[in-house]
Amino acid sequence: MSTRFKLVLEYDGTGLVGWQRQDNGPSVQAALEAAVLAFTAETVTAVAAGRTDAGVHALGQVVHVDLARDWPPDTVRDALNAHLRPQPIAVLKAAAVAPTFHARFDAIERRYRYRLIARRSPLTLERGRAWHAPAELDQGAMAAAASQIVGHHDFTSFRAAECQAPSPVKTLDALEVSRQGDEIWVEARARSFLHSQVRIMVGTLKAVGEGRLTAADMARILAARDRAAAGVTAPPDGLYLVSVRYP
Repeated sequence: MSTRFKLVLEYDGTGLVGWQRQDNGPSVQAALEAAVLAFTAETVTAVAAGRTDAGVHALGQVVHVDLARDWPPDTVRDALNAHLRPQPIAVLKAAAVAPTFHARFDAIERRYRYRLIARRSPLTLERGRAWHAPAELDQGAMAAAASQIVGHHDFTSFRAAECQAPSPVKTLDALEVSRQGDEIWVEARARSFLHSQVRIMVGTLKAVGEGRLTAADMARILAARDRAAAGVTAPPDGLYLVSVRYP
């Protein structure tokens, strides 16, 4: 009888092809599965709460894996971290959970944060970890625009062409814009998101912050149900999967 472990992961997505195992570069999933193999000599399939794209970071990605032995959770965490080095991936927590727990299907909320840094000078320490805006952004206008699209809607305008979700209808529980010094955070909460939905919403909100769009435009873009109506897709650098909530 195997034991299912719930893992909470932090990673820097720079240079990674994303969560999902792929042939075109290193992924978080492949690195974690290789660490499990090195630790236990078992070949496992790691299942994540969300398949983050190439370049996207995580502060609290949740994953489950099944191990043949009922290891102490701290041993699992420390052993996996030892085998993950020097990759920019860390297991923050490990816990034994019910065999029915599913990291993806049981999640009731995913929370993402997007970081924009509005300043004239280019980024150095934060390069690859935030989106640089060389001009000041109107955080108040961005917040007003964000409020226009919270709720249960058809989000076709904020959906990537390659999105494979069966329906563009989602419930956006929150889309909040706050300022931390010269940083602007856009935080989104929902049970699930469409492909690139957060990054397209952020790209559109940035245009609002620059004065190129208004809050009224945001409502119009949502109603258009047309990807061409919305702004650019924000780069992956500034996006973080912050946390995943379960019942």
